[in-house]
Amino acid sequence: MSVSSMPNGPIQDQIAALGPWFYEFDLGPQGRTASLLPPEVLPIHTTRLEMVTHAVDAHFGPRLAQVRCLDVGCHEGYYSVAMARKGVREILGIDVRETNLRKARFVAQTLGLSNIRYQQDNCEELDPGVLGRFELCLFLGILYHLENPMLALRKVAAMTTELCVVETQVADEVEGLAEWGAREWTRPYHGILALIDESGEFDAGNRETGASPLATCPSPKALEAMLKHAGFRRIEWIAPPPDAYEQHLRGKRVVCAAYK
Repeated sequence: MSVSSMPNGPIQDQIAALGPWFYEFDLGPQGRTASLLPPEVLPIHTTRLEMVTHAVDAHFGPRLAQVRCLDVGCHEGYYSVAMARKGVREILGIDVRETNLRKARFVAQTLGLSNIRYQQDNCEELDPGVLGRFELCLFLGILYHLENPMLALRKVAAMTTELCVVETQVADEVEGLAEWGAREWTRPYHGILALIDESGEFDAGNRETGASPLATCPSPKALEAMLKHAGFRRIEWIAPPPDAYEQHLRGKRVVCAAYK
């Protein structure tokens, strides 16, 4: 959306016109947005950001000013804005829904952040040859909504030159032996992909689902194996802070740093 096509009028009127909002943005003297999430769930965003920031700072340190960042499934731009405020040189945010991108562009414009741009795209259909390569990739809160997570991870890996930070819901681990052509031929399996049918939410227009109603949620071991097969050489699990959102504390949501 161009600046000229943004809602006109006072900032508070524009906030209302673009709502409802998923994230809380502090726009300084311009006001703030109110999230539609219940108060007990809101800490998921700040916990995720704290864990992501830990991984980013530990790896890049003072080099952030030279880093290009790709924010896959950027939603309303909450993490793009955070990276821009930290001084990342250039951020490209992509999301499958233009309704999310309108809000992201509004926030960036209101805050005067010229180092962010947004475009509509499906992370399962990205073209690495067109988008280019990025030192940092953020892949937050989206993997478990995808029908083809392995395909998306391969595309993300092809565009990441140093670090990809992944945050996702995870399923419980399952391990065992599978017959592999005959009764006496077996292969061990470690980790699972749980198929989740989001048809009800998807058909109702819920904007927090993926691009299709079939979601594939990995277990931690499955996620680690997928990242390695996608082309990341090393995986580091980021520990949640003591005051983290309860799902992160219980290991039902995880953050990992995947290094090329």
